[in-house]
Amino acid sequence: MSEVVSEAEEFLTVARAAKDAAAALAPLPRAPKDAALRAVADALEAATDEIVAANAVDVDQARANGVPEAMIDRLRLDAARIAKIAGAVREVADLPDPVGEVVRGSTLPNGLELRQVRVPLGVIGIIYEGRPNVTVDAAALCLKSGNAVLLRGSSSAFSSNTALVRIMREALAATEVPADAVRLVPGQTRESVRHLMRARGLVDVLIPRGGASLINSVVEESTVPVIETGVGNCHVYVDADADVETALKILVNAKAQRPSVCNAAETFLVHAAIADEFVPKALTVLKDAGVTVHGDERVRSYGADVVPATEEDFTTEYLSLDVAAAVVDSLDDAVAHIRRYGSAHTDAIVTRSQQAARRFVATVDSAAVAVNASTRFTDGGEFGFGAEIGISTQKLHARGPMGLPELTSTKWIYTGDGHIRV
Repeated sequence: MSEVVSEAEEFLTVARAAKDAAAALAPLPRAPKDAALRAVADALEAATDEIVAANAVDVDQARANGVPEAMIDRLRLDAARIAKIAGAVREVADLPDPVGEVVRGSTLPNGLELRQVRVPLGVIGIIYEGRPNVTVDAAALCLKSGNAVLLRGSSSAFSSNTALVRIMREALAATEVPADAVRLVPGQTRESVRHLMRARGLVDVLIPRGGASLINSVVEESTVPVIETGVGNCHVYVDADADVETALKILVNAKAQRPSVCNAAETFLVHAAIADEFVPKALTVLKDAGVTVHGDERVRSYGADVVPATEEDFTTEYLSLDVAAAVVDSLDDAVAHIRRYGSAHTDAIVTRSQQAARRFVATVDSAAVAVNASTRFTDGGEFGFGAEIGISTQKLHARGPMGLPELTSTKWIYTGDGHIRV
């Protein structure tokens, strides 16, 4: 019991320090924030050997625990990856600072000058799984947007994350940005995560990054406002008026170019009018790409290698070389399927019909909708925003790729000349 109390007290100390750091960081102009980020990047590169050694502890433990090599590769850091992480921090430094941007403004009839300006959110908690590069990416984005950050990575990367945060804090200590603006949440237990989720008043917003179970757990248990990110049950709908070769190219790219990410396609739907021509070719090209198709009865009629799809298949974010498939009788049926099974991340239509494209865009309620393009483009970098903290699949505050502006709120400022209300 005493250990839990001690961990709780330690968390409160860290969270209060982060709140104070956020207050000091918020009014800083761009120059000192950029200088601090470049100092962090330099420090990370200078400490490459130290970071690699700390990471080796995590990798060895993961291998001893029987973690698959693909997951170990996501965990592993080497000199080249650390250089890339440092480069990403410098890219964030080069991005425009959203803080202080005037969103809108006017002079009211009574002469009051009114402005709505961007301000930092305050203290952001990030709960994430796997890759330790997220530790640095999240810290850089939060600092640039004037926020303090409390980081809670997975226990599998604890040694790596501890080293990375210590190095960043040491670099910040020599700058105008408070070192307490970047902190690890103390502890490795489930209880330590709960402290962060219940820190309403100290933490302004939580952003979970990971699989559906992590995100659902945070949403259901947190008293701190949550921005949901990442779960991607994305669809490619091949319309009756699609160009078959274009549709095949888009489908293979959306599914197989990088299957382990949230903007990879997990289901494809085909209009019945084009199914005879499209589905056999799709099964061939997907098989050539190593993809296993889980199809409904109509899809299975076109190929012996198709695995029977269950209800669960259509709700699954595979993150692997698997895809669910179904034949639908209309565009509206495709939209109904997406609304029933999708995660509101990214959904695409392939069609030569402007009318079909307009109806799909108007009726699919997702953070991003693609017309004759792969779902893989839903990404802050691809959209030209620079780095992103994640892709929001909810509707309040932020939706879609979350860049620096999405890590801010706004405040209203009005200036008068002795104005009083009558």
